[in-house]
This record gives sequence, C-alpha cells and structure tokens, in this order.
Amino acid sequence: MAMGPLAEFLRARREQVLPLEVGLADSGRRRVPGLRREEVALLAGISVAYYVRLEQGHDRRPSGSVVEALASALALDEEGRHHLHALVAATVPAAPPRGSAAERVRPELARLLDRHIDAPALILGARQDVLVANTLARTLLPSFAVDRNVVRDAFLDPATREVYSDLAEVQRTFVAALRAAAAAHPHDERFAALVGELSLASPAFQKLWAKHEARRKRDGRKRFAHPDVGELVLDHDAFVVEAAPHQRLIVFHADPATRDGERLALLRALAATALGARGASRVG
Repeated sequence: MAMGPLAEFLRARREQVLPLEVGLADSGRRRVPGLRREEVALLAGISVAYYVRLEQGHDRRPSGSVVEALASALALDEEGRHHLHALVAATVPAAPPRGSAAERVRPELARLLDRHIDAPALILGARQDVLVANTLARTLLPSFAVDRNVVRDAFLDPATREVYSDLAEVQRTFVAALRAAAAAHPHDERFAALVGELSLASPAFQKLWAKHEARRKRDGRKRFAHPDVGELVLDHDAFVVEAAPHQRLIVFHADPATRDGERLALLRALAATALGARGASRVG
C-alpha cells in the first residue's frame, strides 16, 4: 500500500523539525533527524498509535482539529497549514476526471499584457505553464514563452539556467509552488507526468521535491544575468486571475531611479526595437 502524499509530508516534515523549535529539550542522542513520532503525538494531543497510522498512510482523513494540532506540533507556518489541509482534502473521493483540458486565458487579458502593462508580465497556469507573456517578458527571458513550463526550464534548459543569477533559490521556489499546486489538483494527471519527468531528468529537482516544501506563488525578487543589459534585480508581484483563481499574473518591476530601473528601461528599448523590426519584416 502506497503511503500517499499526506503520510509522506508528515514524515518529511517531522524529520526537518528540531526539538528546540517546538519547546522540547534535545538530548543530543537521536538516531534519526528531527522529532520522534511519540513527540509529535504528544505535541498534537493524539495517541502514538493514531499518529503512526497517519504517517504510514493507513488513515488518511484526520479531522480538521487534528490537522490543526498536527500543524502546530510540526511548527508549520500559514503556507504549511494550507498545504496540510489541501493534502487531507485531496483524500476525499472525487468524480472521475473528464480529462485535463488545456488552460486558456481570456483574450482581453492577453491583450492587456502587451498594450497596457509597461513591464515584463506573464500569466502562469496551475502547472506553472506559461499561458501568455508580453514582449517585454520574452525579451527578459526567452523561455517566458507560451507553452513553456517555468519549472522544467529552470532545471533542464541550459539557456534559462544561465540567465537566473540566483538559480538555486529560483528552483526552490518553483518546486514549492508546484507542490502546492499539485496538492490543490490531486486528480490532474499532468502534475504526476511533470513530476515524474523532472525526477528522472534532474537529481536537483528530485532532492527538492523530497523536502515537501509547499508555497503558493507569491511576491518576491529575482536576479537575472541578461546578455544585453547585464545584471538585473527585479521585484515581482503575483496576482490571482479572478476568472481563473488557479492562474497567476506575474509582473516584474524596479524603481525607475535605481540602476535596475535604468536597465529595465534599456530592456524596454530593446523590446521595442525587436517589435519594430518584426513589424517591418512583415510589411516587407
């Protein structure tokens, strides 16, 4: 019997938590990393036998109060709690999936990105596929193109890997976002296919996936080593697409008065030049 995502997460998280983090004395003589099963059970106020059943996958539907108790015992933050609840919700039987239809972006939203957002902007689907990207985003990073997958490219595309100055952090955040999304879409076979592909092709992905870190796409900062404008540090904001809550609009920006703002302005000029050249070639 397979352990299941909930059991795997409980075990992985238990092994990552230090006793001092949850107010326990550390004797310094532990045969395994992290907390013992009996310590988690004590902190959560449940029996050791019941916790063992959860961690071995024999019981997959703890009550909401038990989930909250486990979240506290394992020192989970808000994102971790959300992920734990999502894993439990995913164990509830669902109607057989009708197939994984391709994600679509509303046409007016796609037009908005190129015509009215003067910054690199793209929309990612649940699986971190690029659904639409404006010209400036593609000038920033060519792999920000429709039908590309940002997680796959961060691990398997050499050109993309060279542009990310903080590659290790980018990979970590992408994997955490993918795991959170996978928990929210437990019956979408495309997630399993992507995870399987990357696990076979990239030991780095496999190692990060085994950590069970889950965080929804959020605001942050990325460093790019752009071949034309040089080092570029951009903040990015993530907005939920109201018509499709699993999609995220990502917009990169920098203070115009800074070096990064100046280099972003140069990137805009390059994008405009490239766009003009393509238009001229079509006319010719």
